[in-house]
Amino acid sequence: MRHGFLLVHKPAGPTSHDIVAEVRRALSERDIGHLGTLDPAAEGLLVLAVGAKALKVVELFTHLPKEYEATVRLGAMSTTYDREGVIEEWSPVPGWQPPSEVDLRGVLEARFVGRIKQVPPLASAVKVGGERAYRKMRQGKTVDLPERSVEVTRCAIARYAYPELVLSVRCGSGTYIRSLAHDLGQVLRCGGYLTALTRTAVGEWKLAQAVAPRVAKWTDVLPLKEVLTAFPRTELTDAQEEDVRHGRDIPLDVSPDTIGWHGGLPVALLIPAKDGSRRAHARKVF
Repeated sequence: MRHGFLLVHKPAGPTSHDIVAEVRRALSERDIGHLGTLDPAAEGLLVLAVGAKALKVVELFTHLPKEYEATVRLGAMSTTYDREGVIEEWSPVPGWQPPSEVDLRGVLEARFVGRIKQVPPLASAVKVGGERAYRKMRQGKTVDLPERSVEVTRCAIARYAYPELVLSVRCGSGTYIRSLAHDLGQVLRCGGYLTALTRTAVGEWKLAQAVAPRVAKWTDVLPLKEVLTAFPRTELTDAQEEDVRHGRDIPLDVSPDTIGWHGGLPVALLIPAKDGSRRAHARKVF
């Protein structure tokens, strides 16, 4: 059996969990997880970790930047910040003119690029008091979500013809594009919400490389040894490999998240020993 990552094209509609279940059936493999969900209404690149060994390194990839094509409808607001919520049209005041592309570009660069603050949508999976925000919202409970800091490295106009605006966004983990659409509408004082979202990239992986989940094959899985080549690497001797597999520290000076290799295969995720000595400890053994 192969262990590695699978790039799939999630369609709009099913949840990310639904896609994982579909790939489990396609590959006859139970040990499958993901590197970050997509909302049911969104489509695009979903990166899956396939096999028990691959699941052990998911934490190394959860903070990869992501890229999106986001369609925003200006001139209205949504209770969920997207088309799934209750839509309220905005009534323009006399003499109001839609923002020009030049004005929009200035607002995006000044307010939505860099380290920015945003509040997640109330209809989100963020936990509040141990319960998902969207569940509390559906139950009519008060939901108070704290503001968070997120990194947006690109928020540019791809196409614009009022009231539809298509944005190209590159951002860090934890960014809510729905909140970005809503906040943009607030800044423009005309309202705005997300009508469509496509994730086009995760790190260096592109949507063009992805396969449909129902036709996924083992030959589509990127081998774990290829996925891990970007991390610090050290070759283990036979004795070191034996010690690592039995949970013993080895006399080796390593940086955090170094991959120990033996015989051309990854053996363990190594970190410096806690006692400060020039020894390595295996945090994960593959």
